[in-house]
Amino acid sequence: MAQGPTITTIAERAGVSIASVSRVLNGLPTRQETVRKVMAAAEELGYVRNAVARSLKSRRTHQVAFAMADVGNPAYLAMLREIQPVLKAAGYRLVLHSTGAVVADEIDVLHSLGERYVDGMIMVPLRVTEAHLQMLGAARAPVVVIGSVPEGTPVDNVRADSRTGVRLAVDHLHALGRCRIALVNGPTDTVPGAARGAAYREALAELGLPYDEELVEIGDFYRAEGGRAVAALLNRVSDVDALMCANDLIALGALDVLRAAGKRVPEDVAVVGMDDTDLAAASWPSLTSVSLGSAERGRVAAELLLDRLQDGEHEPRVVTVPPRLVVRASTTPEPPAVRDVTGAAGQAATQSRSTEGGGTS
Repeated sequence: MAQGPTITTIAERAGVSIASVSRVLNGLPTRQETVRKVMAAAEELGYVRNAVARSLKSRRTHQVAFAMADVGNPAYLAMLREIQPVLKAAGYRLVLHSTGAVVADEIDVLHSLGERYVDGMIMVPLRVTEAHLQMLGAARAPVVVIGSVPEGTPVDNVRADSRTGVRLAVDHLHALGRCRIALVNGPTDTVPGAARGAAYREALAELGLPYDEELVEIGDFYRAEGGRAVAALLNRVSDVDALMCANDLIALGALDVLRAAGKRVPEDVAVVGMDDTDLAAASWPSLTSVSLGSAERGRVAAELLLDRLQDGEHEPRVVTVPPRLVVRASTTPEPPAVRDVTGAAGQAATQSRSTEGGGTS
């Protein structure tokens, strides 16, 4: 079935920005020439506003949207488990959007805020494009973004500190005597992929270890893709003694491939994941993983959104949740029960834009 017209296709036909289309369709003040172009393109493409959604513009819906890339990803589920009860206690229902990390779908979800079918949104974009930034700037309802956005973006923002998290993992592997530490990453045009790739290079440099392109393999953030990436890496490099994986799903794929190849974990190859999902403790061997506080980020995001709905006048806030390394059997045959190594003292800190730190995602 052919997909109907979207604000992206209208913007392309009219020759204007996505934000301009959103402003016109939501009745915001806009240059008459822009209005004419947008309305002509919308009519030509057969775009029809949702009359029911339009009727909701002037009143609260007591609904909040949660938009994520993949409803099956355990890190997002950990966020959801914290978001839902916080919102429910405040009298809000939750509307879920699984976008598949398709940028056009995420842009349409942001545009739909103008129809006021929800009072606000929590979004976890895998990529942050110029189109995202345009729509966040034009949003007619509060949005909280989980993940890094550029300084000056007018939204509340909850971040993980990938830089410190990767450093904890690489330091741990190096302390165990591993010196051929490979990175199995997701796409580097994504927020987590870019952050973890940069953090890996920094961690090696801090330890005085050389960066070797041969030890970096790019796949995707899924178990099967992670397995394929590790297989390609092992076919190319024979002396890898540790794998730093960009998330737990990649790490589980790594364990599958290592087991099939007759490699012992951790004796031959140590493996570290990221996110410390429920799967990490349940895997065999149990997976050492960097917790990026997925549940905490979900809870904080929900609280920030509720604050914004009650008082929309304060400056955008940035909250960084510190990571911790959870040591299990995939890096040492006799792990110390479960040992937590924190990356920062104390609780997550709330910062204004002017004091925002870098290197988080």
